[in-house]
Amino acid sequence: MSSLNLRYTRDILNRLTMKQRLFYEKNGYLVFPRFIPQNVLDKCHKRYNEIAEGKPRQDMMIVMYDVKDKKALTKIQDMHTDSVFRQYTEHEKILDIIECFTGPNIMAIHSMLIVKPPDSGFGSSRHPPHQDLYYFPLRPADRIVAAWTAMEPCNSENGCLYVAPGSHTLGNLYPHGYPPKSEGVMNKFYHGIHQLPSMLNNWINLEMQPGDTVFFHPLLIHGSGINKSKRTRMAISCHYAAADCTIVDDDPVQETIRSEILELLKKRHPDMEIQYADVWRYKSSLVRGIRSSY
Repeated sequence: MSSLNLRYTRDILNRLTMKQRLFYEKNGYLVFPRFIPQNVLDKCHKRYNEIAEGKPRQDMMIVMYDVKDKKALTKIQDMHTDSVFRQYTEHEKILDIIECFTGPNIMAIHSMLIVKPPDSGFGSSRHPPHQDLYYFPLRPADRIVAAWTAMEPCNSENGCLYVAPGSHTLGNLYPHGYPPKSEGVMNKFYHGIHQLPSMLNNWINLEMQPGDTVFFHPLLIHGSGINKSKRTRMAISCHYAAADCTIVDDDPVQETIRSEILELLKKRHPDMEIQYADVWRYKSSLVRGIRSSY
């Protein structure tokens, strides 16, 4: 197959083999074992502990707690402006692979350190099947990609990622929202697809060891299960977009998440007039090359 026929990947200095490119084209994800050095993960873990203990942090960071266990910190969002976490989000090895999807000019658009605690009995530690593009008003989708790295062993017992290989090729962004209350409580912003495509029947658990990193397309349908173990399941991730992506803030499929995020921000900043597009312009950060768009 000629590289001209490959839609989702680019030939950048042979950083991906043809076998890897074909796998991503077909499946929408690609795993690199032991990709991030342990010393980088240790620094990020230490910084997480500092934030959990209440030490100073960047104003842009959002610290989130479990909807039922209010003491259980579940996520630190938008930490890519922090000097310690930047050692992950701007790691050369990551950006070299990201460039194979976005091209040479790269923006970090959203980052998270995710701490899935042992489930408190309400199922709130899960994230139902979803697509990350649902959260992002940037296009085109094919020039957006996630890097997700295990900081601790991630397996089916403690709620590892699961994916529907090839679901990115369906080309659809599906309506999302919170599951029915009959299915249990859900942490804030943990929306899922209302009605999954009927052809999805080959879910794969991505069991990973510390440092293992998966790169995946924003339309890939994926989720994570309940943490049934007695330990946390910690991971760190960042989404990247080509710097020439544009903001398209009028997709009706995203109205639910758009409204929920703006409602939260207006509660925190009641005197500010905030538009959803402005949120993404503000939080996006150039990590390689030249900023040429939003």
